[in-house]
Amino acid sequence: MIKQKKDIENRDNVYNLVSTFYKKVRHDDVLGPFFNNKIKDWDAHLEHLTTFWETSLFMTRRLEKKYKGNPLDVHVTVDKENNNSITELHFGIWLNYWLQTIDELFHGEVAENAKRRARKMGTFMYLKIFEARQKSE
Repeated sequence: MIKQKKDIENRDNVYNLVSTFYKKVRHDDVLGPFFNNKIKDWDAHLEHLTTFWETSLFMTRRLEKKYKGNPLDVHVTVDKENNNSITELHFGIWLNYWLQTIDELFHGEVAENAKRRARKMGTFMYLKIFEARQKSE
């Protein structure tokens, strides 16, 4: 019997998505070095990203943890530390892993929203990284 996939419903589901996704990213030849060279405490990072996505997906809920931080600054810094080498290819690979992981684990309205948010976020981040490069020249 095939198990029916559920939608993303709670923090545990978000953690499962985030941790499964980052297992793929960490082993990717192109993306892995960016993350593995920067992140020293993966448990803390996964918790932080779970809070980010939980806040993003369930903003109307009363959540125990709310995301605080500026992901744009972090990505601009990582780009600078890597000689401005982040390209649309990196965001494409990142997005493909995200969509693939959602499809493997979940099905439903919140899952589709997580895909839409990631698409918008990837585009926004890349544009802002490119903009930051122009300002620092």
